[in-house]
Amino acid sequence: MEKLKKQIGAINQWLTKAEKDRSQLQQQLTGLERSISDLTREARNLKQQAANQQTQLAELDTRQQQLTLVLNSQREQLKKLLRQAWMEGDASALKVLFNETDPNNIARTLTYYEYLGNYTVDQVQAFQASLAELNQTRTQMQNTRARLATTEADVEQRQQELAQTRKQREQTLASLNADIGQRRSERDGLAADQKRLEALLKEVQQVITSIPAPNPNQPFATLRKKMPWPAAGTVVSSFGETYADGKLRRNGLLMHTDTSAEVRAIHYGRVVFANFLRGFGLLTIIDHGDGYMTLYGHASSLYTTTGDWVDAGEAIAQAGQTGGTDKTALYFEIRHNGKPDNPSRWLAGQPAKPGKS
Repeated sequence: MEKLKKQIGAINQWLTKAEKDRSQLQQQLTGLERSISDLTREARNLKQQAANQQTQLAELDTRQQQLTLVLNSQREQLKKLLRQAWMEGDASALKVLFNETDPNNIARTLTYYEYLGNYTVDQVQAFQASLAELNQTRTQMQNTRARLATTEADVEQRQQELAQTRKQREQTLASLNADIGQRRSERDGLAADQKRLEALLKEVQQVITSIPAPNPNQPFATLRKKMPWPAAGTVVSSFGETYADGKLRRNGLLMHTDTSAEVRAIHYGRVVFANFLRGFGLLTIIDHGDGYMTLYGHASSLYTTTGDWVDAGEAIAQAGQTGGTDKTALYFEIRHNGKPDNPSRWLAGQPAKPGKS
C-alpha cells in the first residue's frame, strides 16, 4: 500500500504540473467544487448519524414501554403482598403455631412463612431494579434526543453552507465561461482536455503495471452486455459521436442525471485516481485488472480515495456539474490497454430512468 501511495503521488505531482497554466478563476472554481464535495460528504454522514440516532431512540422508547408494563405488574403484585401481610399481621403466624400440635405441621408452617418473606423481598428488589433501568432508559433517551438535535442542527448548517458554496460556484463558473470565451474557442479547449486525459491515463498505466491486478470472481472480459449501468439517467451523447464542430469524437458516453444521483462502480477493482481534472471535473478512475479501466467524470462529490478497493454496484461518487457542465451529468468511459471501448458493448440493457435506482 505504501508503494502504491508513492506511485500514485507521482501521478498527482504530474497533474499539478500539468495544470499550472490554469487561470485564477479556474483555480477558484476547482477549490469551490472540492468544497462542495466535502460538504456533500459531511452532510451525507451527518444524515446517516441522525438516522442511526432515530433508530436508537425508537429502540429506547420501545424498551421504556416494556419496562413500564413490567413495573405496573410488579407494583400490583407488591400491593397484594403488602395488603395480605397487613391483614394477617405477625399474630396470624403465631396463632397457627400455638394452635398446632403436630411438629411436622409446625415445621411446614415455618417454612411457608419463610418462603413468603423471601418472595416478598425478591419482588421488592425486582421492582427496584426495573425502576432503576427505567430511569436509566429515560436518561439515555434524553441524551439521545440532545445528540439528535445537535446532529440535525449540524446537517442544517452544512446544507446552508452547501447552498452558499454552490451559489458562489455558479457565479464563478459564469465568470469562467466568459473568460474562456475570450481566451480560446471551445473546440481548442475540448481538444486540450482530451489530450490531458490521454496523458493522465498514460501516467496511470505506467504506475499500475507494478500494482497486483484485482482478483474478482469473474474477470472483466467475461461480462460483455452483463454489467450494470453506472447511474440512472438519460444518455445525451454516445460513444463515437462527433463534437466541437465535428473535430473530435466522443471516447465514452455522457448522461444527464438527477442532482442527487449516485455513481456506482460497474465492476470490482481498485481506485487509482480520485481527483480533479480540467474538462472532466471530479474524476474517478478504477483499475479492474487485465488492462481494463473505467472512468467516471463530472461528479459533485467523491466517496472514495486513491487505493480503495470497490465492489460492483458500490457508490463511488455523486453526479454533478464539475468540469464546467451546465447540467448534472456523468461522463463514463471504458478503456482496454489505454484504448477507449464502446460502453454499449459491456453494459446490460438501458439505464434506469432518473429518479429510479
